[in-house]
Amino acid sequence: MAQPASPPPATPVAAPSWLHGVDWQHLLERYGVPLLSALVVLLIGLWLAKWLTNRALPRVTHRLDPMLGTFLRNIVYVAALVIVVVLAISTLGVPISPLLAVLGTAGLAIGLALKDSLSNIASGVMLVTLRPFHVGHVVTVAGQTGTVREVRIFQTVLEGADRQIFTIPNNLITASAIINLTAQPTRRVELVIGIGYDDDIQVAREVALQLMHADARVLKDPAPDVVVYELAANSINLGIRCYVNSADWFGTKVTLLEQIKLGYDQAGINIPYPQQDMHLYLHGKDGKQVGIDALVRTAKPAGDAPIEPPPEPR
Repeated sequence: MAQPASPPPATPVAAPSWLHGVDWQHLLERYGVPLLSALVVLLIGLWLAKWLTNRALPRVTHRLDPMLGTFLRNIVYVAALVIVVVLAISTLGVPISPLLAVLGTAGLAIGLALKDSLSNIASGVMLVTLRPFHVGHVVTVAGQTGTVREVRIFQTVLEGADRQIFTIPNNLITASAIINLTAQPTRRVELVIGIGYDDDIQVAREVALQLMHADARVLKDPAPDVVVYELAANSINLGIRCYVNSADWFGTKVTLLEQIKLGYDQAGINIPYPQQDMHLYLHGKDGKQVGIDALVRTAKPAGDAPIEPPPEPR
């Protein structure tokens, strides 16, 4: 007999998913549209903030000092970012009043925690308002010397002579002395060089004056001069002084140092170095002063054997 055919396997029925019960249209209307609107506001606001600081403000501040213009652009950009973020949050339907209250409380707490950073901002405002230096000036601030490149909200950027970059907090600059080396168009080169007591001061003065007059960078007015600064312990210190343009100060200084050394050598003028004369006094057992010969005799061994000289080095 033929065996009856077995029934086909039952097809498993998928369990109902919770996703089928979600009202996607309602969610899109409730959250999707505000989220998309907030994203659009954020992107457009960021673009406007960059356009305002990079395109619009430079047209207004191009007549101002570069340091002040850069500082204003940084302030405007930060303020624009804050406004854009608040508008984007309000687009989501979040009430602004409680948000501003929370931001105010958070701002107070952050301000107390970051009081040093806030002092940097205040110091930056003082720097761009009082203008003790400008971009491009060579200054000495907080123990560092360099060319001012930028004054930011929190720091000032200097570039050293060897191309190092110094980033100094603004509050350190306003709290210490600010030495502006290029605020004036001219600057004095001052060299202090000592000559021997046996040398002729007038000859040394004439040699230095001839070398300064021969340098085209040395200004005629005020005229160069050489004065006696000090009768020191080992030398007569001369002050060799002249005025140059601020940009020529370092080059003129090092050139004159070399030329004066060579000129004094040719003129037979000695540039002394510190030295001391030492006098040795010897005393015997009785306390009386003795010479070196007596000390050698007392150091001889018994039997009047001659003292062997030390071996010569190989």
